[in-house]
Amino acid sequence: MIAGSSGALPPGSSRPTSLAAPSPAEARVAAVRRFNRFYTRLIGALDEGHLHSPFSLAEVRIMYELAHRDAPTPTELSRELRLDAGYLSRILRGFEQRGFVERVPSPTDGRQFHVRLTRTGRSSFAGLNARAADDVARLLTPLSDAGQRRLVDAMRTLEEVLGARDARPASGAVPYLLRPHRPGDMGWVVHRHGVLYAEEYGWDERFEALVAEIVAHFIARFDAARERCWIAERDGENVGSVFLVRHPERDGVARLRLLLVEPSARGLGIGHRLVDECVRFGRQARYHTITLWTNSVLAAARRIYEQAGFALVREEPHRSFGHDLVGQTWELSL
Repeated sequence: MIAGSSGALPPGSSRPTSLAAPSPAEARVAAVRRFNRFYTRLIGALDEGHLHSPFSLAEVRIMYELAHRDAPTPTELSRELRLDAGYLSRILRGFEQRGFVERVPSPTDGRQFHVRLTRTGRSSFAGLNARAADDVARLLTPLSDAGQRRLVDAMRTLEEVLGARDARPASGAVPYLLRPHRPGDMGWVVHRHGVLYAEEYGWDERFEALVAEIVAHFIARFDAARERCWIAERDGENVGSVFLVRHPERDGVARLRLLLVEPSARGLGIGHRLVDECVRFGRQARYHTITLWTNSVLAAARRIYEQAGFALVREEPHRSFGHDLVGQTWELSL
């Protein structure tokens, strides 16, 4: 029956013996709607409480974004989730009343504020996240390895086909997310720096050893109020990183370290976004200067620093990682 038809017949008319076959376009619309009904039932999207929790699906998704982003503004959340601003405001207000989120004044715009999960909010999200992972695992476990790969490939196809026309929409959404570090990320940072700098610049394993020292020091002495690591993630894979840490000898100065973007993800603006996050957080943490050390051969990274407002303050030749290099110190006053 065509949607909207009551099925009643006008007086004096007779019921046709068969209905006209749907057009290809109508058949495709019906197939998509049928899949939507199947999938929303499968994941419990219509349940009163998503994941058997007191939260709706929209509330859980907002908590996910807050857990994986570094204090976004409500405007950013509304734009990237395509949620009505009033609806989002009501949800955030409810979260705030329950102690799940807190507001942070914007260091650059007095009219704006950022929102982030409190310790209570992160604890609640951790439980929801674990429950969601368990639900997906239960969905996958009955399938063979080949069936699981087929399912994941089909989902990736959906993402690619439906996202191709909107991979970087005018709304400002981007096809990746930035999140705080978590277990396993430091090993990835060391490994990918070692591999990429060997492939692209011929640097030897001593560079990988240096990166390992930097990340080990970061974890051992991590100060959450003054330091950050951001990981860029795309399609569930790590594709970028950057660190902002306290300078060990200069009060009020932060160091930007280990900026990396995978070759497969270059051109998406990830490098610029990572550096912008460092600058924004540096201001929020009330540093007065951000400094960084790099080498002249890293031309793409230097362009990003220049465009962010950093100025070259010092150069010196040195021999490191098996090569003669020119080290550069760049600084930005906040």
